[in-house]
Amino acid sequence: MSALPNNDVPTLLVKIFGKDRPGITAGLFDTLAAYAVDVVDIEQVVTRGRIVLCVLVTEPTVAAAGELRATVHSWAESLKLQAEIISGVGDNRPRGSGRSHVTVLGHPLTAESTAAIAARITDTGGNIDRIFRLAKYPVTAVEFAVSGVETEPLRTALALEAAGIGVDVAVVSAGLHRRAQRLVVMDVDSTLIQDEVIELFAAHAGCEAEVAAVTEQAMRGELDFEQSLHARVALLKGLDAGVVEKVRAEVRMTPGARTLVRTLKRLGYQVGVVSGGFTQVTDALKEELSLDFAQANTLEIVDGKLTGRVVGEVVDRAGKARLLRRFAAEAGVPLDQTVAIGDGANDLDMLNTAGLGVAFNAKPVVRQAADTAVNVPFLDTVLYLLGITREEVEAADGDADHAH
Repeated sequence: MSALPNNDVPTLLVKIFGKDRPGITAGLFDTLAAYAVDVVDIEQVVTRGRIVLCVLVTEPTVAAAGELRATVHSWAESLKLQAEIISGVGDNRPRGSGRSHVTVLGHPLTAESTAAIAARITDTGGNIDRIFRLAKYPVTAVEFAVSGVETEPLRTALALEAAGIGVDVAVVSAGLHRRAQRLVVMDVDSTLIQDEVIELFAAHAGCEAEVAAVTEQAMRGELDFEQSLHARVALLKGLDAGVVEKVRAEVRMTPGARTLVRTLKRLGYQVGVVSGGFTQVTDALKEELSLDFAQANTLEIVDGKLTGRVVGEVVDRAGKARLLRRFAAEAGVPLDQTVAIGDGANDLDMLNTAGLGVAFNAKPVVRQAADTAVNVPFLDTVLYLLGITREEVEAADGDADHAH
Protein backbone atom coordinates (compact mmCIF):
# COMPACT_ATOMS: atom_id res chain seq x y z
CA MET A 1 0.00 0.00 0.00
CA SER A 2 1.49 3.34 -0.98
CA ALA A 3 1.51 6.12 1.58
CA LEU A 4 -0.59 9.23 1.26
CA PRO A 5 1.39 12.14 -0.14
CA ASN A 6 3.07 14.76 1.93
CA ASN A 7 2.93 18.38 0.86
CA ASP A 8 5.98 18.04 -1.42
CA VAL A 9 4.55 15.28 -3.63
CA PRO A 10 3.28 16.25 -7.12
CA THR A 11 -0.51 15.93 -7.44
CA LEU A 12 -3.11 16.37 -10.15
CA LEU A 13 -6.45 18.10 -9.63
CA VAL A 14 -8.98 16.51 -11.99
CA LYS A 15 -12.18 18.55 -12.43
CA ILE A 16 -15.19 17.18 -14.29
CA PHE A 17 -18.33 19.23 -14.96
CA GLY A 18 -21.44 18.91 -17.06
CA LYS A 19 -24.88 17.31 -17.07
CA ASP A 20 -25.26 14.81 -14.22
CA ARG A 21 -26.23 11.17 -14.81
CA PRO A 22 -25.59 7.88 -13.02
CA GLY A 23 -22.12 6.36 -13.43
CA ILE A 24 -19.97 9.49 -13.85
CA THR A 25 -18.05 9.06 -10.60
CA ALA A 26 -17.51 5.33 -11.17
CA GLY A 27 -16.43 5.99 -14.76
CA LEU A 28 -13.84 8.59 -13.79
CA PHE A 29 -12.27 6.31 -11.17
CA ASP A 30 -12.25 3.37 -13.59
CA THR A 31 -10.32 5.62 -15.98
CA LEU A 32 -7.87 6.74 -13.28
CA ALA A 33 -7.39 3.20 -11.96
CA ALA A 34 -5.30 2.29 -15.01
CA TYR A 35 -2.57 4.66 -13.77
CA ALA A 36 -2.22 3.34 -10.18
CA VAL A 37 -2.74 6.79 -8.62
CA ASP A 38 -3.69 7.33 -4.97
CA VAL A 39 -6.79 9.36 -4.14
CA VAL A 40 -5.96 12.31 -1.88
CA ASP A 41 -9.26 14.21 -1.84
CA ILE A 42 -12.71 14.13 -3.48
CA GLU A 43 -15.43 16.74 -3.64
CA GLN A 44 -18.66 16.39 -5.62
CA VAL A 45 -21.71 18.61 -5.83
CA VAL A 46 -24.81 18.49 -8.03
CA THR A 47 -26.79 21.69 -8.53
CA ARG A 48 -29.87 21.81 -10.77
CA GLY A 49 -28.79 18.68 -12.58
CA ARG A 50 -25.19 19.84 -13.21
CA ILE A 51 -22.30 17.97 -11.63
CA VAL A 52 -18.96 19.35 -10.51
CA LEU A 53 -16.61 16.52 -9.50
CA CYS A 54 -13.13 17.36 -8.22
CA VAL A 55 -10.59 14.63 -7.51
CA LEU A 56 -7.07 15.20 -6.19
CA VAL A 57 -4.71 12.31 -6.99
CA THR A 58 -1.00 11.63 -6.83
CA GLU A 59 0.67 12.34 -10.16
CA PRO A 60 1.88 9.20 -12.00
CA THR A 61 5.29 9.01 -13.66
CA VAL A 62 6.11 11.78 -16.12
CA ALA A 63 5.68 9.33 -18.99
CA ALA A 64 2.22 8.28 -17.80
CA ALA A 65 0.97 11.76 -16.85
CA GLY A 66 0.47 12.86 -20.44
CA GLU A 67 -1.38 9.65 -21.28
CA LEU A 68 -3.61 10.05 -18.17
CA ARG A 69 -4.56 13.56 -19.27
CA ALA A 70 -5.42 12.43 -22.79
CA THR A 71 -7.43 9.44 -21.56
CA VAL A 72 -9.46 11.48 -19.05
CA HIS A 73 -10.24 14.14 -21.69
CA SER A 74 -11.28 11.46 -24.17
CA TRP A 75 -13.52 9.75 -21.58
CA ALA A 76 -15.14 13.08 -20.64
CA GLU A 77 -15.82 14.01 -24.28
CA SER A 78 -17.50 10.64 -24.87
CA LEU A 79 -20.03 11.61 -22.15
CA LYS A 80 -20.32 15.24 -23.33
CA LEU A 81 -18.59 16.40 -20.14
CA GLN A 82 -15.82 18.94 -19.74
CA ALA A 83 -12.54 18.07 -18.03
CA GLU A 84 -9.79 20.24 -16.58
CA ILE A 85 -6.56 18.80 -15.14
CA ILE A 86 -4.22 21.02 -13.14
CA SER A 87 -0.75 20.04 -11.92
CA GLY A 88 0.38 21.07 -8.48
CA VAL A 89 2.05 19.95 -5.28
CA GLY A 90 0.56 18.39 -2.16
CA ASP A 91 -2.90 18.71 -0.67
CA ASN A 92 -4.98 21.64 0.58
CA ARG A 93 -3.16 23.85 3.01
CA PRO A 94 -4.02 22.95 6.61
CA ARG A 95 -7.14 24.67 7.92
CA GLY A 96 -6.59 27.40 10.45
CA SER A 97 -7.28 26.74 14.10
CA GLY A 98 -10.76 27.57 15.28
CA ARG A 99 -13.51 25.81 13.33
CA SER A 100 -17.18 26.64 13.29
CA HIS A 101 -20.41 25.83 11.51
CA VAL A 102 -22.24 28.95 10.39
CA THR A 103 -25.90 28.35 9.50
CA VAL A 104 -27.68 31.10 7.58
CA LEU A 105 -31.50 31.15 7.29
CA GLY A 106 -33.20 33.41 4.76
CA HIS A 107 -36.82 33.84 3.76
CA PRO A 108 -35.72 34.43 1.01
CA LEU A 109 -31.91 34.26 1.10
CA THR A 110 -30.68 37.00 -1.22
CA ALA A 111 -27.34 37.35 -2.99
CA GLU A 112 -26.85 40.66 -1.18
CA SER A 113 -27.26 39.15 2.29
CA THR A 114 -25.05 36.16 1.40
CA ALA A 115 -22.34 38.56 0.19
CA ALA A 116 -22.56 40.49 3.47
CA ILE A 117 -22.18 37.34 5.59
CA ALA A 118 -19.26 36.07 3.49
CA ALA A 119 -17.53 39.46 3.69
CA ARG A 120 -17.92 39.62 7.46
CA ILE A 121 -16.44 36.10 7.81
CA THR A 122 -13.43 37.31 5.83
CA ASP A 123 -13.16 40.47 7.95
CA THR A 124 -12.85 38.36 11.11
CA GLY A 125 -9.91 36.45 9.59
CA GLY A 126 -12.00 33.38 8.85
CA ASN A 127 -11.82 31.22 5.74
CA ILE A 128 -14.85 29.52 4.19
CA ASP A 129 -13.82 25.90 3.58
CA ARG A 130 -17.14 24.53 2.35
CA ILE A 131 -20.75 25.60 1.76
CA PHE A 132 -23.80 23.43 1.26
CA ARG A 133 -27.56 23.77 1.41
CA LEU A 134 -29.46 22.26 4.32
CA ALA A 135 -32.99 23.18 3.21
CA LYS A 136 -34.93 25.00 0.53
CA TYR A 137 -38.23 25.29 2.44
CA PRO A 138 -39.89 26.54 4.54
CA VAL A 139 -36.77 28.73 4.50
CA THR A 140 -33.53 28.57 2.56
CA ALA A 141 -30.84 27.31 4.94
CA VAL A 142 -27.15 27.05 4.04
CA GLU A 143 -24.19 26.02 6.15
CA PHE A 144 -20.67 27.45 5.91
CA ALA A 145 -17.75 25.48 7.36
CA VAL A 146 -15.37 28.19 8.59
CA SER A 147 -11.83 27.92 9.95
CA GLY A 148 -9.15 30.37 11.10
CA VAL A 149 -11.19 32.27 13.69
CA GLU A 150 -12.50 31.31 17.11
CA THR A 151 -16.24 30.72 17.45
CA GLU A 152 -17.09 33.49 19.93
CA PRO A 153 -15.69 36.50 17.99
CA LEU A 154 -17.15 35.07 14.77
CA ARG A 155 -20.57 34.68 16.44
CA THR A 156 -20.46 38.26 17.74
CA ALA A 157 -19.48 39.72 14.37
CA LEU A 158 -22.09 37.77 12.42
CA ALA A 159 -24.89 38.47 14.91
CA LEU A 160 -24.39 42.20 14.33
CA GLU A 161 -24.32 41.73 10.57
CA ALA A 162 -27.40 39.47 10.54
CA ALA A 163 -29.48 41.92 12.55
CA GLY A 164 -28.75 44.62 9.99
CA ILE A 165 -29.58 42.61 6.86
CA GLY A 166 -32.59 40.61 8.01
CA VAL A 167 -31.29 37.04 7.99
CA ASP A 168 -30.82 34.60 10.87
CA VAL A 169 -27.33 33.30 11.59
CA ALA A 170 -26.24 30.63 14.07
CA VAL A 171 -22.57 29.94 14.84
CA VAL A 172 -21.57 26.78 16.70
CA SER A 173 -18.13 25.30 17.20
CA ALA A 174 -17.28 22.27 15.09
CA GLY A 175 -16.47 18.96 16.71
CA LEU A 176 -17.76 15.55 17.66
CA HIS A 177 -20.22 17.00 20.17
CA ARG A 178 -22.41 18.18 17.30
CA ARG A 179 -23.24 14.54 16.55
CA ALA A 180 -23.60 13.52 20.20
CA GLN A 181 -26.86 12.80 21.95
CA ARG A 182 -28.28 16.04 23.23
CA LEU A 183 -31.02 17.60 25.30
CA VAL A 184 -33.32 20.28 23.87
CA VAL A 185 -35.40 22.30 26.34
CA MET A 186 -37.88 24.89 25.19
CA ASP A 187 -40.28 27.44 26.53
CA VAL A 188 -43.95 26.74 25.82
CA ASP A 189 -45.98 29.95 25.42
CA SER A 190 -45.18 31.70 22.10
CA THR A 191 -42.48 29.11 21.42
CA LEU A 192 -43.78 25.52 21.31
CA ILE A 193 -47.31 26.91 21.02
CA GLN A 194 -48.56 30.12 19.45
CA ASP A 195 -50.57 31.20 22.48
CA GLU A 196 -50.03 32.66 25.94
CA VAL A 197 -51.96 30.14 28.03
CA ILE A 198 -52.84 32.58 30.78
CA GLU A 199 -54.49 34.79 28.16
CA LEU A 200 -56.63 31.84 27.03
CA PHE A 201 -57.79 31.41 30.63
CA ALA A 202 -58.31 35.17 30.94
CA ALA A 203 -60.56 35.19 27.87
CA HIS A 204 -62.91 32.81 29.71
CA ALA A 205 -62.74 35.04 32.81
CA GLY A 206 -63.45 38.22 30.85
CA CYS A 207 -60.17 39.89 31.85
CA GLU A 208 -58.05 39.23 28.74
CA ALA A 209 -56.97 42.84 28.15
CA GLU A 210 -55.75 43.34 31.72
CA VAL A 211 -53.80 40.07 31.70
CA ALA A 212 -52.27 40.71 28.25
CA ALA A 213 -50.98 44.11 29.34
CA VAL A 214 -49.20 42.61 32.37
CA THR A 215 -47.83 39.73 30.23
CA GLU A 216 -46.28 42.19 27.75
CA GLN A 217 -44.57 44.12 30.55
CA ALA A 218 -43.15 40.90 32.00
CA MET A 219 -41.89 39.61 28.62
CA ARG A 220 -40.12 42.91 27.96
CA GLY A 221 -38.37 42.56 31.31
CA GLU A 222 -40.15 45.59 32.82
CA LEU A 223 -41.83 43.57 35.57
CA ASP A 224 -40.58 40.86 37.92
CA PHE A 225 -42.02 37.62 36.51
CA GLU A 226 -43.19 36.16 39.83
CA GLN A 227 -45.01 39.37 40.77
CA SER A 228 -46.66 39.52 37.38
CA LEU A 229 -47.65 35.83 37.57
CA HIS A 230 -49.42 36.26 40.92
CA ALA A 231 -51.12 39.46 39.68
CA ARG A 232 -52.44 37.74 36.55
CA VAL A 233 -53.51 34.50 38.23
CA ALA A 234 -55.43 36.48 40.87
CA LEU A 235 -57.69 37.75 38.09
CA LEU A 236 -58.77 34.16 37.37
CA LYS A 237 -60.24 33.63 40.86
CA GLY A 238 -63.62 31.90 40.78
CA LEU A 239 -63.27 30.51 37.24
CA ASP A 240 -64.82 27.06 36.82
CA ALA A 241 -62.24 24.25 36.59
CA GLY A 242 -64.05 22.91 33.53
CA VAL A 243 -62.35 25.73 31.62
CA VAL A 244 -59.09 23.73 31.71
CA GLU A 245 -60.35 21.28 29.07
CA LYS A 246 -61.56 24.15 26.89
CA VAL A 247 -58.17 25.89 27.09
CA ARG A 248 -56.33 22.67 26.19
CA ALA A 249 -58.52 22.39 23.08
CA GLU A 250 -57.78 26.02 22.11
CA VAL A 251 -53.97 25.65 22.23
CA ARG A 252 -52.40 26.05 18.76
CA MET A 253 -49.04 24.43 18.06
CA THR A 254 -46.40 26.62 16.43
CA PRO A 255 -45.85 25.63 12.77
CA GLY A 256 -43.07 23.04 12.69
CA ALA A 257 -43.33 22.20 16.40
CA ARG A 258 -44.46 18.61 15.88
CA THR A 259 -41.80 18.08 13.18
CA LEU A 260 -39.09 19.46 15.47
CA VAL A 261 -39.99 17.23 18.43
CA ARG A 262 -40.65 14.13 16.30
CA THR A 263 -37.31 14.46 14.47
CA LEU A 264 -35.30 15.11 17.64
CA LYS A 265 -36.85 12.07 19.32
CA ARG A 266 -36.04 9.87 16.31
CA LEU A 267 -32.42 11.03 16.50
CA GLY A 268 -32.21 9.98 20.14
CA TYR A 269 -32.35 13.49 21.60
CA GLN A 270 -34.19 14.05 24.85
CA VAL A 271 -36.71 16.88 24.74
CA GLY A 272 -38.27 18.88 27.55
CA VAL A 273 -40.35 21.98 28.22
CA VAL A 274 -40.23 24.52 31.00
CA SER A 275 -42.99 27.04 31.30
CA GLY A 276 -44.13 30.01 33.32
CA GLY A 277 -47.57 28.73 32.30
CA PHE A 278 -49.43 25.88 33.88
CA THR A 279 -49.13 22.13 34.34
CA GLN A 280 -52.81 21.89 33.47
CA VAL A 281 -51.66 22.45 29.84
CA THR A 282 -48.01 21.28 29.81
CA ASP A 283 -48.86 17.84 31.19
CA ALA A 284 -51.17 17.29 28.22
CA LEU A 285 -48.45 18.50 25.81
CA LYS A 286 -45.93 16.17 27.43
CA GLU A 287 -48.19 13.20 26.83
CA GLU A 288 -49.21 14.22 23.31
CA LEU A 289 -45.64 14.85 22.09
CA SER A 290 -43.93 12.11 24.19
CA LEU A 291 -41.68 14.66 25.86
CA ASP A 292 -39.06 13.47 28.35
CA PHE A 293 -39.40 16.39 30.76
CA ALA A 294 -42.00 19.03 31.57
CA GLN A 295 -42.23 21.53 34.41
CA ALA A 296 -44.56 24.50 34.89
CA ASN A 297 -46.60 26.31 37.52
CA THR A 298 -49.79 24.71 38.86
CA LEU A 299 -53.07 26.58 39.20
CA GLU A 300 -54.72 25.84 42.54
CA ILE A 301 -58.21 24.35 42.17
CA VAL A 302 -60.49 23.95 45.19
CA ASP A 303 -64.09 22.71 45.04
CA GLY A 304 -64.07 22.84 41.23
CA LYS A 305 -62.99 26.50 41.09
CA LEU A 306 -59.68 28.31 40.43
CA THR A 307 -58.60 30.05 43.64
CA GLY A 308 -56.52 32.73 41.92
CA ARG A 309 -53.32 31.23 43.34
CA VAL A 310 -50.53 28.92 42.17
CA VAL A 311 -49.21 26.09 44.33
CA GLY A 312 -45.64 24.89 44.72
CA GLU A 313 -42.39 26.47 43.59
CA VAL A 314 -42.85 29.17 40.96
CA VAL A 315 -41.13 28.53 37.61
CA ASP A 316 -39.61 31.95 36.89
CA ARG A 317 -36.52 33.18 35.03
CA ALA A 318 -34.01 31.68 37.47
CA GLY A 319 -36.19 28.58 37.85
CA LYS A 320 -36.04 27.81 34.13
CA ALA A 321 -32.23 27.79 34.19
CA ARG A 322 -32.29 25.61 37.32
CA LEU A 323 -34.63 23.15 35.61
CA LEU A 324 -32.42 23.01 32.52
CA ARG A 325 -29.51 21.97 34.76
CA ARG A 326 -31.69 19.40 36.52
CA PHE A 327 -33.00 17.91 33.27
CA ALA A 328 -29.45 17.74 31.88
CA ALA A 329 -28.23 15.91 35.00
CA GLU A 330 -31.13 13.44 34.81
CA ALA A 331 -30.57 12.93 31.07
CA GLY A 332 -26.82 12.43 31.54
CA VAL A 333 -26.07 15.21 29.03
CA PRO A 334 -23.32 17.81 29.67
CA LEU A 335 -24.61 21.38 29.76
CA ASP A 336 -22.50 22.30 26.73
CA GLN A 337 -24.54 19.79 24.71
CA THR A 338 -27.89 21.29 25.66
CA VAL A 339 -30.01 23.53 23.45
CA ALA A 340 -32.52 26.00 24.91
CA ILE A 341 -35.23 27.77 22.91
CA GLY A 342 -37.33 30.69 24.16
CA ASP A 343 -38.81 34.06 23.33
CA GLY A 344 -39.16 36.12 26.51
CA ALA A 345 -37.01 37.88 29.09
CA ASN A 346 -37.79 35.11 31.59
CA ASP A 347 -36.02 32.66 29.23
CA LEU A 348 -32.72 34.56 29.24
CA ASP A 349 -31.01 32.70 32.09
CA MET A 350 -31.94 29.37 30.49
CA LEU A 351 -30.67 30.50 27.07
CA ASN A 352 -27.38 31.63 28.58
CA THR A 353 -26.97 28.42 30.61
CA ALA A 354 -27.40 26.11 27.61
CA GLY A 355 -24.64 25.17 25.19
CA LEU A 356 -26.69 26.83 22.44
CA GLY A 357 -29.37 29.40 23.24
CA VAL A 358 -31.88 30.11 20.46
CA ALA A 359 -34.15 33.17 20.63
CA PHE A 360 -37.29 32.23 18.69
CA ASN A 361 -39.25 35.21 17.31
CA ALA A 362 -38.11 36.90 20.49
CA LYS A 363 -38.35 40.34 22.03
CA PRO A 364 -35.37 42.64 21.17
CA VAL A 365 -33.78 42.29 24.63
CA VAL A 366 -33.74 38.51 24.19
CA ARG A 367 -32.45 38.55 20.59
CA GLN A 368 -29.51 40.69 21.65
CA ALA A 369 -28.51 38.39 24.51
CA ALA A 370 -28.97 34.96 22.89
CA ASP A 371 -26.35 32.97 20.94
CA THR A 372 -28.56 33.03 17.87
CA ALA A 373 -31.98 34.27 16.83
CA VAL A 374 -34.57 32.66 14.55
CA ASN A 375 -37.09 35.17 13.24
CA VAL A 376 -39.16 32.99 10.91
CA PRO A 377 -42.43 31.43 12.17
CA PHE A 378 -41.32 27.81 11.73
CA LEU A 379 -39.99 26.06 14.85
CA ASP A 380 -38.50 23.16 12.88
CA THR A 381 -35.90 25.53 11.39
CA VAL A 382 -34.03 24.94 14.68
CA LEU A 383 -33.13 21.52 13.21
CA TYR A 384 -30.96 23.25 10.60
CA LEU A 385 -28.95 24.94 13.36
CA LEU A 386 -28.06 21.42 14.51
CA GLY A 387 -26.84 20.45 11.02
CA ILE A 388 -29.91 18.34 10.22
CA THR A 389 -31.04 18.70 6.61
CA ARG A 390 -34.59 18.91 5.29
CA GLU A 391 -33.95 15.75 3.26
CA GLU A 392 -33.05 13.85 6.45
CA VAL A 393 -36.27 15.04 8.12
CA GLU A 394 -38.39 13.94 5.16
CA ALA A 395 -36.57 10.61 4.84
CA ALA A 396 -37.22 9.86 8.52
CA ASP A 397 -40.90 10.72 8.07
CA GLY A 398 -41.07 8.49 5.00
CA ASP A 399 -39.45 5.57 6.86
CA ALA A 400 -41.95 5.98 9.71
CA ASP A 401 -44.90 6.06 7.32
CA HIS A 402 -43.60 2.91 5.62
CA ALA A 403 -43.18 1.16 8.98
CA HIS A 404 -46.79 1.95 9.85
